[in-house]
Amino acid sequence: MKKALLALAIGGFGIGMTEFVIMGILPEVAEALDISIPRAGHFISAYALGVVVGAPLLTAFGSKWPAHKVLLGLMIWFTVFNTLSAFSNSYFVLLVSRFLSGLPHGAFFGIGAVVAGRLAKPGKDAQAIAMMFTGLTVANVLGVPLGTWLGQNFNWGVSFLAVGIVGVLAVLSIKFWMPDLPKATSNGFKKDLKILKKTELWMVILLTTIGTGGFFAWYSYIAPLITDVAGHSEGIVSYAMILAGLGMVLGNLLGAKLAEMFSPINAVIIALILMVIALISNTFLAYDQIGVLVMTFILPVIAFCIATPIQMAVINSAKGSEMLGSSLNQSAFNMGNASGAYLAGLPIAYGYGIVSAQYVGAAMAALGILIGLSVILIRKQNSAELEVSNS
Repeated sequence: MKKALLALAIGGFGIGMTEFVIMGILPEVAEALDISIPRAGHFISAYALGVVVGAPLLTAFGSKWPAHKVLLGLMIWFTVFNTLSAFSNSYFVLLVSRFLSGLPHGAFFGIGAVVAGRLAKPGKDAQAIAMMFTGLTVANVLGVPLGTWLGQNFNWGVSFLAVGIVGVLAVLSIKFWMPDLPKATSNGFKKDLKILKKTELWMVILLTTIGTGGFFAWYSYIAPLITDVAGHSEGIVSYAMILAGLGMVLGNLLGAKLAEMFSPINAVIIALILMVIALISNTFLAYDQIGVLVMTFILPVIAFCIATPIQMAVINSAKGSEMLGSSLNQSAFNMGNASGAYLAGLPIAYGYGIVSAQYVGAAMAALGILIGLSVILIRKQNSAELEVSNS
């Protein structure tokens, strides 16, 4: 099943590239469309909101078909609309294109995470899920820096054409390498909706939204942070994106290990504590040309320690309806993306400077810690009630 996991990783590579490359070419997009950088940040939010809307809707729509066919259809959609984004010539057109490009993202990762876990050997589900997310992290080492370089040296639209090429490769790999699978939703979508009554599930989804939003508050404005605050040239941004991508790869691998060493939810809380410390530290280090690059590596390491554990936590909280729960968590990731980019943009728009985004991120990560502790308390309460009912 290694080829099947590789097919999921290639799809993850394309998704990671389109989600994050916009952050590296944000100044170029803003200049080309004659808008401000905070307004260009709306393209990040539009994509994220597309994920939020598309995850449950496309999971529901695909519930009657085999999972491998749903994954194929999602990647075809992704390829078409990312290619069309390259030809957008106005703020409104690109905003709509980014929204449509984001629709299949959550369903692909949500369904793909469950498929990866089912393809894995017993006890190796964390590693299988991490392999799928490896595609997303490797995209930040190779795809995003390449896309950033293309956007800075040719035209920002070329970056999205490159995403379209990766999408074609993902479509072909899923077509020929993914085995036949059962229906994407085994119980029927109406029955799956019963998991929405679980308080624990909603708390984990809220944890994903708020906690990961702290990372995106920083990452959404990484390009102006490196150039305007630290004083690096624009050419350094593409190399900085490689550093960030390497951090994501390492963090993804560490996250799988943390999920095996501790419970998934405890692994998330540990990572969020480290994120608060790192973001506060970055308010001082961002002015130093070496310090800002060091933190460009460290912050993604910490942030991507969360990816696999939080995905496992939500799957555990959605027993019987794992694919819907997993897809909803992808919506939550991108609600974090949208809220982090938007909330961090507010103090910047009011003149407090790019560094002010770090304080917003730290506050969101700190709130995530409190939510994570609440999840633990809810689980203990549920376990105690179950023991009482059984006795």
